[in-house]
Amino acid sequence: MEVFVARQPIFNLKEEVIAYELLYRGSNENAFPDIDGDQATTEVIINSFMNIGLQDLSEGKQCFVNFTESLLKSKVPTFFNPSSIVVEILENVEIDEELIFTCKELKELGYTIALDDFLVQEHSHYFPKLLQFIDIIKVDFLQTTKQIQRELVRKYRPHNIKLLAEKVETREEFLFAKHAGYTYFQGYFFSRPNIISSHDIPVYLKTYYHILAELSKTEPDIDMIASSIEHDISMSYKLLKLINSPAFRPVNKIQSIKQAIVLLGLNELKKWIYVLSLKSIKDSDDHDMQEVIKLSLVRGKLCEQIAHYLGYAHSAPYMLTGMFSLIDTLMHRSISEVLEDLPLSDEIQDALLGRENNLHKVLVWSILIEKTKWEIEDIPISKEVINQFYVQAIEWASNLMKVRAG
Repeated sequence: MEVFVARQPIFNLKEEVIAYELLYRGSNENAFPDIDGDQATTEVIINSFMNIGLQDLSEGKQCFVNFTESLLKSKVPTFFNPSSIVVEILENVEIDEELIFTCKELKELGYTIALDDFLVQEHSHYFPKLLQFIDIIKVDFLQTTKQIQRELVRKYRPHNIKLLAEKVETREEFLFAKHAGYTYFQGYFFSRPNIISSHDIPVYLKTYYHILAELSKTEPDIDMIASSIEHDISMSYKLLKLINSPAFRPVNKIQSIKQAIVLLGLNELKKWIYVLSLKSIKDSDDHDMQEVIKLSLVRGKLCEQIAHYLGYAHSAPYMLTGMFSLIDTLMHRSISEVLEDLPLSDEIQDALLGRENNLHKVLVWSILIEKTKWEIEDIPISKEVINQFYVQAIEWASNLMKVRAG
């Protein structure tokens, strides 16, 4: 039986990522057919989390996990540490005395309980009893009006329940939810561009991008790359410092930047240059941008893996397309304005502008995988491979974010 894990960030009032919702996917027909199916699925979930590593998926943050009725009543949530998960009750779980008793037990054990899309169940006879064990109520901002969204805050905050606004698609919606009294926020509002015309790309960032563009070519000009780095004392210093680390420390002394590049390798150099450019855009303590940076890295790796798997020639442009897919958000400018300052190929620029080509197609697939919506489009890759790629991309991005730029 298949289980597929994805994640979506959850933010607090300071726009810091405080948790992830973990979403697992399997066969729609037989994931939870009966109690035996639930028990089998439970085994797969536990094994999957252990094999992948819950700590790696969540990076130490708390995880919201959806549980079916049978999994709840089988006490599967108790397999996890109370501090590591939030037990999320889905809208199709019937509210009855048994569920209420299960939630009571979970609360006594120290678990946090969230109710998803609860408007479906609000009029249940048992709802008031259940409410006393609920810590968080999730409100779907796509399916509710602003009037209802405000009313829910007024009704449930007095019960010491925190409200989470989910499917928040724009920054305007986030600001509305924040002002209305919501505590947590989930959605893709952070990936929408907030255009500020006074921002510009500094000269040293253009140097990074010129190097990245050269590295994306079939036969990069190492002399040109070496020359660009040599003209930047800070970059030269950081490159030599990186080469001197235990992972790359050479036997002989480095006599030139070109020698350092050869020893490091073009693929490693590309990763390093990209991380430097991102760290130059935003200070490393700017928490609200860190998730955007990480997401761009995950997309880049996914695009590269998909292109390589499907046998597309030269996967480097695919990685750059994924990596730069959120550059408008990072620069606070429209994507068309940002691209004017970047030496990216016409094909990459077309893909980032939404024009149909292979690069754009693979980028769309990576975003669907990221949102666990790969069924929407016919991606010619098995679900097992998709899951493997996604987990590897998260691990790769997390490791890359640990690279010290200074």
